[in-house]
Amino acid sequence: MSSLSNHGRLLADVGGTNARMAWQDGPGAPIEHIEILPVAQHASLQSAIDVYLKQLGRRPAVAAIAMANPVTGDHVQMTNHDWSFSQAALRETLGLSTLRVLNDFTALALALPHLPASELRQVGGNAAVPNAAIGLLGAGTGLGVSGLLPDGAGGWVPIAGEGGHVTLPASTARERVVMDALIARHGHASAERVASGTGLLETFQILCETDGVDPLHIDSAAEVTEAALQGQHAQALETLHIFCDVLGAVAGNLALTLGARGGVYVGGGVVPRLGTWFDTSPFRERFEAKGRFGPYLGEIPVWVITSPQSPALLGAACALDART
Repeated sequence: MSSLSNHGRLLADVGGTNARMAWQDGPGAPIEHIEILPVAQHASLQSAIDVYLKQLGRRPAVAAIAMANPVTGDHVQMTNHDWSFSQAALRETLGLSTLRVLNDFTALALALPHLPASELRQVGGNAAVPNAAIGLLGAGTGLGVSGLLPDGAGGWVPIAGEGGHVTLPASTARERVVMDALIARHGHASAERVASGTGLLETFQILCETDGVDPLHIDSAAEVTEAALQGQHAQALETLHIFCDVLGAVAGNLALTLGARGGVYVGGGVVPRLGTWFDTSPFRERFEAKGRFGPYLGEIPVWVITSPQSPALLGAACALDART
C-alpha cells in the first residue's frame, strides 16, 4: 500500500521512563505526530516503535534514536531500563537505509544552537561569549551531561560522554551522610545518585532513615518534589535543596572543565517542573562556589530549557542531516 511505503523520518528520544517518538517528512520539515510511550508498557524498543508506526500508518526510510545510555558499538543497552538491541538488526527489521543511534544528551546538545530565546529562562550570569564552548546537563530518570565545542569553521562538535556518573561532589555534613549511605548501598556514589529523579527519592529516603522521620507514604520523585514545594515535609524540602546544590556543583565543574563561557544549559524533566523556585534555589550559589574561580563562573549564564516538546527530537533530526 502506498500509505506504508518507506519515506520520511522516525525520530525518537528514549529515556528511562518514557520514549518520545515523532515523525518528520524530511530535512527542515516540522517535527510532528509526537507521542509519549511509557517504556514499562513495552517489552522492547522494537515493540514500542511498532506500536507507534502502526498507529501512524507510515514506514520511515531513515531514523534517528536518542538513547539515555552510552552508544559505543552495535549493541545498545539502556542504563536505567532493561531494553537492549542490535543497531544492525533494528535497521534491517525496520527496512531503513540509515539508522543513527546516539546518546540523548548528545542529541540535545545538537539542538541547542537552534532553540529560540522564548524556550530558555536565564538563571544568573551575564552574556554568553560568542563561539565559546557550551555546557549541558539535565536531570531526568538519570543525569545527562554533554556540551558543544566550536569546530573553528562556524559549526559545533557535540560531546558524547557519561558525566552524570562522576563521583558525587559532597561538600556539607548532610551531603556526606547521603554519600556514605549511597556508597554502602551501591559501592560508588555518583552525582546521578542524587541529581536525578531516582536520586530525589533515594536521598529523601536516606534523610528520613537518618533522622528517624516518617516518610508519610511519599514514594516517588514527583511526590518528594510536591511535598517540598508545598512545605509539607522538612526532609523533602532538604532533599530538593541538596538536589539543587549537587546539580549546581556538577554544572560548575562542567563549566570549568570545558571553559563554557558560551553558557550552560539545564535540560531534563526535573528542573523545568520546579518553575521559578529553581531560580532562587541553592543552584546558582553552588555553581559559583569554586574559590578563586568564583568570579569567572559568575559571568557564565545558565539557561533552563523550557521547550514544550523534547528538543532531543530536533537534535536527532540534526544528527540525520548533519545540521551542526
